[in-house]
Amino acid sequence: MFRIWIKTIKENRLINDTVICDDTNDTRTHKVLNSVDKACEDFDLSRPIWLDSNIAEFKRISKTRFNHDNFIDSIDFDYMEVQILEED
Repeated sequence: MFRIWIKTIKENRLINDTVICDDTNDTRTHKVLNSVDKACEDFDLSRPIWLDSNIAEFKRISKTRFNHDNFIDSIDFDYMEVQILEED
């Protein structure tokens, strides 16, 4: 089971969150990207741009934050956090 938690935070308060489960045989990278795409669709957001710092942080601790620098459109929250909860 692969589970990922995606949430948006504004002024240290949770605005939106979702947990996405993925039981496909895709690679870890595809599961993460597909989950972020689905969450962005649910939250009505454009997809964030993965900067080198996001990729390095996600590889290191399975968690990263996207702020206004990662989005082309303006956002009404401080950041979006992506964290893997469980992976087999």
